Amino acid sequence: MAISGVKNDRGEMRILENLDELRTDLADYIAELSEAAVKERGVFAIALSGGSLIGLMSKLCEAPYNKTVDWGKWYIFWADERVVAKSHSDSNYKLAKDGFLSKVPIVPSHVHSINDSVSAEEATDEYTFVIRQLVKTRMVSVSDISDCPKFDLILLGMGPDGHVASLFPNHAVLDEKDEWVTFITDSPKPPPERMTFTLPVINSASNVAIVVTSESKAEAVHLAIDNIGPDNPSVPARLVQPTKGKLVWFLDKSAASKLDSLRFSE
Repeated sequence: MAISGVKNDRGEMRILENLDELRTDLADYIAELSEAAVKERGVFAIALSGGSLIGLMSKLCEAPYNKTVDWGKWYIFWADERVVAKSHSDSNYKLAKDGFLSKVPIVPSHVHSINDSVSAEEATDEYTFVIRQLVKTRMVSVSDISDCPKFDLILLGMGPDGHVASLFPNHAVLDEKDEWVTFITDSPKPPPERMTFTLPVINSASNVAIVVTSESKAEAVHLAIDNIGPDNPSVPARLVQPTKGKLVWFLDKSAASKLDSLRFSE
């Protein structure tokens, strides 16, 4: 069994022996946050990302979670989306629908995906409006230190370059301070047009989880978590620092292999 629950100023690290243990630990974590939010607020507002994340949530579709989670209280959002048709293989919505949403009884009207029939700019404006309306009705909470929405949980993956959502290294979007949701048309990885939550929204969440697997991302994990000094490149994931919320990293041993002073318990 790998170590779990190690904390530093970059959040809590849960380092799991293998992918099966990670899937189980992630399902427990999400189910517990869902239960707490529903008990406190009556709803659970969660934002998803794409990539391998949806597959790593698969245990939620199985017993006991598929029966014990109060799915009718879930409101689903996307922390980032590719501006493609919802039927396109690059769509984060399609990935989530096929791998997760179609397997649990979430209310269809609670699933808030982007409009795939308009431009990236229009889709972003519409998505911002939808979130603002839900903040007004408190389906989504509001930060008590800014006007940003306060999602109960934002789930993020991370790329080998350290990007999270569609916040890529050295991109101007990292400096966006005013908008909740923004768009890019020059993504360094295809497709080029994307919508993304901004750092102020991500850092206003009650809980943020960054889920990373594979040795190909170990260097980015090191740069995102360890005290690397000013001469090393900063990666976008390092800018994820919830103001009042909690940050948890879910890592398999391969992804965690370059962390400083890592010690696995026997």
